[in-house]
Amino acid sequence: MPDVRIIEVKESVFADNDRKAAELRARNKERGTFLLNLMSSPGSGKTTTLKRTIEALDGCLRIAVMEADIDSDVDARAIAQTGVTSVQVHTGGMCHLDAYMTAEGLEALENEAGAPIDLAILENVGNLVCPAEFDTGASANVMILSVPEGDDKPLKYPLMFSICDVVLINKIDALPAFDDFSLERAVENIHMRNPEALVIPISAKTGEGIDAWAAWLHDAVAAWKSGV
Repeated sequence: MPDVRIIEVKESVFADNDRKAAELRARNKERGTFLLNLMSSPGSGKTTTLKRTIEALDGCLRIAVMEADIDSDVDARAIAQTGVTSVQVHTGGMCHLDAYMTAEGLEALENEAGAPIDLAILENVGNLVCPAEFDTGASANVMILSVPEGDDKPLKYPLMFSICDVVLINKIDALPAFDDFSLERAVENIHMRNPEALVIPISAKTGEGIDAWAAWLHDAVAAWKSGV
């Protein structure tokens, strides 16, 4: 039998993406731009949480947002109404953004803003699988778990929870209607996957917990800029 060369395509793709992600992080470090990768499943409240976050940080940071979707510009238009620079990134059918697409989107965002950006937020495609597999070059990864999704999601999607610096448990105002959701059990399951993850319960609808989340983000940006 003749020898056949085997190419591990997936491994090669990840390795190439990781190199690009490292380059993007170094570039953002030089420019003082903190890139936040925000992930979740569809319907978790990402866009509403973003609007609350922008409101809480108003006047403190120069913020701009990249909205990633397979199609449409609904979210970008919603964010633009807050007054911050917003661009829509279409993934061409892909269920995630990689470092190359993020770099392209960030360049467009900077050109649109016309000024240095302190906090660039990437609202990734709604999906608990693919976005977790690709390093976007972000300074921090954050995900939203909403109460209606159930407290067992960290058990079912371990990679997503294992790579996140912060997990926001959203829609806590709905806890009375979802009595099978245990906040304590959700935190326990998250820490089973990632003991270092900071868990912040919030309600994007009522604003509860947003100040704590905004304070963490403000401090993280300051630490990134100071080189800590």
